Amino acid sequence: MTKPPDPARRSDRSRRAILDAALALVGEVGYNRLTVEAIAARAGVGKQTIYRWWPSKAAVLLDASLALSGDAGAESGWTGFPDTGDLAADLKYVLRATVDEFNDEKYEAPARALTAAGAADPELGARFTERVLEPQLALYEARLRTARDAGQLAPETDLRLTVEMLLGPLTYRWLLRTAPLTHAYTDAVVDGVLAGVAKVTAG
Repeated sequence: MTKPPDPARRSDRSRRAILDAALALVGEVGYNRLTVEAIAARAGVGKQTIYRWWPSKAAVLLDASLALSGDAGAESGWTGFPDTGDLAADLKYVLRATVDEFNDEKYEAPARALTAAGAADPELGARFTERVLEPQLALYEARLRTARDAGQLAPETDLRLTVEMLLGPLTYRWLLRTAPLTHAYTDAVVDGVLAGVAKVTAG
């Protein structure tokens, strides 16, 4: 007996097609020229299908960015922030993986477009920060907190500031293309930040 079509599976396929279409198009045409109509056409669905699940193209892009982050984590084998007891080694491991993602053309164009979209659309930017960036920053903070509790960082270490010192240079170099983004650069950033924090907190 032939099984009837599974509506849930069909919906999942349609949702994924829409998210993939949004990512592809925003990388090709940018946020300002992106339209729900274009996303629907690329995904092979009706415009009303998109509006059934999302109120705007910004909402589609937000979910697309979450899917993009999830795909990157799955491909890299990400299972959580490592804690080997060596803070520098753990940070270098994660930031090297971040560099590899930044340099992967599959993710670079949509990631740049999503970053620009968040800057142009305050509501999207706020929601992108809340749902995508903050959970990632929290992982860094948690690892630094463990190191601080273990006495590897001074008690007064500002965890958020330290995270921003680690990620800021990478993001700056990636966004502005001031120089190649390499593992060697990442390692130098980690060494410099941890040495700087040690000097500041010890002083």
